Amino acid sequence: MASSIIKPAYAYTVVYVRDVAKSVEFYSRAFGYNVRRLDESHRWGELESGQTTIAFTPLHQHETDDLTGKVQSTCSDRERAPLEVCFCYFDVDAAFERAVENGAVAVSEPEDKEWGQKVGYVRDIDGIVVRIGSHVK
Repeated sequence: MASSIIKPAYAYTVVYVRDVAKSVEFYSRAFGYNVRRLDESHRWGELESGQTTIAFTPLHQHETDDLTGKVQSTCSDRERAPLEVCFCYFDVDAAFERAVENGAVAVSEPEDKEWGQKVGYVRDIDGIVVRIGSHVK
């Protein structure tokens, strides 16, 4: 009975960034998402991505740092966060090229993987690794 009452809906992926407005603009240009919201304080931004919202908020904020601890960002381009964002496209090569043309740093060119997906990797303006992939066949 309880399992039917408590059924979650995946609502947000929150990305902690240095500059919310710049990141919202970057993700819109580089990955093709429409901006849903950027509040006047530039402390919260959202992109349209279907059922799940991609949200952006500052790396450090007093509302949550004291409760959950400070966000630890990577220190070098040889490190990455323990979470990966993947955006799927029908034309991975074109999506990869657009991302790089709009400021993403190429990590690895798109290639076919053994699990049936074409995948390339870039870093965003905060150094976060983003997978650009096809839908798995």
